[in-house]
Amino acid sequence: MAPARGTVAVIGSINVDLLLMVDRLPAAGETVLGTGGTLSPGGKGANQAVAAARQGASVLMVGAVGSDANAAEATRLLHKSGVSLDLVATAGGPTGLAVVSVDRNAENSIVVIPGANQHVDASAVSVALPRLRSCDVVVLQGELPLATTDFALRELRGTGVLVVLNLAPVIPLPAESIRSVDVLIVNEHEAVEALRLLSKETKIQAGHEMDDDDDAVRIGVALADSLVSSGIPSAIVTLGARGAVVGRSEGSVHVPPVAVDAVDTTGAGDAFVGAVAAGLAEGLTLHAAAELAVAVAAQSVISYGAQESYPWRSGNAPALS
Repeated sequence: MAPARGTVAVIGSINVDLLLMVDRLPAAGETVLGTGGTLSPGGKGANQAVAAARQGASVLMVGAVGSDANAAEATRLLHKSGVSLDLVATAGGPTGLAVVSVDRNAENSIVVIPGANQHVDASAVSVALPRLRSCDVVVLQGELPLATTDFALRELRGTGVLVVLNLAPVIPLPAESIRSVDVLIVNEHEAVEALRLLSKETKIQAGHEMDDDDDAVRIGVALADSLVSSGIPSAIVTLGARGAVVGRSEGSVHVPPVAVDAVDTTGAGDAFVGAVAAGLAEGLTLHAAAELAVAVAAQSVISYGAQESYPWRSGNAPALS
C-alpha cells in the first residue's frame, strides 16, 4: 500500500550535473583521464524534491532554470517524478551547472555554478507563500542566495508549517533564523560550522576520516546534543556510511546504517533530506523518518548519478508505458 501523500514544498536550486568518472580525483595542477561527460538532472533542491516525491509526498518546487537548452534536462526527472513546477521560473542566462567527479572509491568532488538559481529572490518566495503555508513541510538548503533563504525562514516562522533546513553548503544565516527551523539536517563538518554561526564554541572535530565507527557515532551524538542545546528544536547529523544521529531535547539517538556496496555517493545527502521530508509529511516521527532516509540514501549510492539513483517507495512508481 502506498503511504499517505503529505505535502512538501522545496525552495531550492535546480541544476544539470556533468558527471565525470575518474580513477582518482586529481591533485592541484594535475590532469587525469576520465570517462562519462554526460549531463543529468541535479541541484540540491531538485534532488530533494525528486527524493520526496518518490517516497510518496505531493511535492511543489520553487526555483528557477535558465533560458538555455539545459533547462529541459534539469527538470526532466522532476516532471517524471510528479513534482509540480508551477512556481519554477525561467530566468535569462544559463541553468545552474554542477561538475561532479567520482573516483573508484565512490568519493566525489563537486564544483557548482549557480546560473539561474541566483535569480530566485524574495519576490519569488512571496509569490509562493500562499501555497507554502498550506504545505505540511517546507525544505530549504544553502544553494540559493542568502537573502532569499533568510527571507523564507522569517516568513514561515509561526505559520504552523514544519520547516526543514539542510544547511548545505553552510551559508552565514543569522542565528535566530537557524533557530526558527523545526529540523536542522547537517553532516558532521556542517554541524561544526552551524555551531559557530550559533555563537557556540566547540572543540568537537568532525569524523569523516576516522576509522573507528564508535568514535564517529560518539562525535555525531555530541554534535547533535550541542545543536539542540544551542536552541535548535531538532537536529539530524548525517554520518554517511555510519548512519545518522537524531537529536532532540530528550537526548540523541543513533540510527544505524544499511550496508551496501557504494559506487557513487553523489546526491546521497539530498536523498536523505527528501526522504525525511516525505516521512514527516506522512506523519512519521522524526526518528522513523530518519530510519526511512537512511535506507533511501543507502539505495541511492549503489548506482551512478543523483536523481536517477533515487528509489521509488513501493506503490509510487509510475506505470510503464
